[in-house]
Amino acid sequence: MRPVRALRGTARHEWGPLLTTVRGSLAADRLRAIPMTIAAVCLTALLHVVQNQSWGFGAVQDLGTVRAEDPLWASLLRTPLSLFVPALDLPVWGALVQILMVFGTAEICLGRWRTLLIAYLATLTGTLYARIGVALGPDGLFGLPASDARVVDTGPSAAVVGLAVHVCYVYRARFTGALVIAAMVVEVVLKNNLAGKEHLVAIAAVLALCARTARRDRRRDQDLRPGSGTRSGAPPIRSSNLRRGPTQRTSWW
Repeated sequence: MRPVRALRGTARHEWGPLLTTVRGSLAADRLRAIPMTIAAVCLTALLHVVQNQSWGFGAVQDLGTVRAEDPLWASLLRTPLSLFVPALDLPVWGALVQILMVFGTAEICLGRWRTLLIAYLATLTGTLYARIGVALGPDGLFGLPASDARVVDTGPSAAVVGLAVHVCYVYRARFTGALVIAAMVVEVVLKNNLAGKEHLVAIAAVLALCARTARRDRRRDQDLRPGSGTRSGAPPIRSSNLRRGPTQRTSWW
């Protein structure tokens, strides 16, 4: 029984605050808590239906598919919609479940606009990496073969991975975050495809954002510490403006 209690305590420490936040929000507002996620699920399902029709395939390709060989301006214009275009070689239900679970959790825990920004950052970083990797060539350290320039680069997976890592950082679910990163490394080792490498690049971008947040919070904590004064010459900070305690989550917003 003691190992079971220890495991239960570890799980409560790892996921307790996150589950409490999600469960409380859904209990209070139900689907009204995740309107952006519901819209993203519906958009992805709609694009899946349209691109599988003879009359709609070309339109989806022109508006929402990205390749490294495309002009940069076209890739930048298509990247936001490409996030919701499910990959043709993967089951659409996988993309829908990923969006519902990860986007929904992030929307509740991070807020709507921060979720969208992090999702776009992860997707855009992966898309730009594909162009840089092809330019470096297969002999470069982070290079890619020329054939990857023609690979269709769509789907929410990079955004999902980036959001998962960021939520784990904010809620201090370190083991879960490390597990997500390890799974992406295993994917690259086993498959060694463009998607897996883009996932790692998306994770690197989000981790860089987390590191920047941590440095900013440390500086802020030092400035707010009683007796430390202020670095910028601003008026002294009142005690009512001090952070209330360790339960406040780290945020870059």
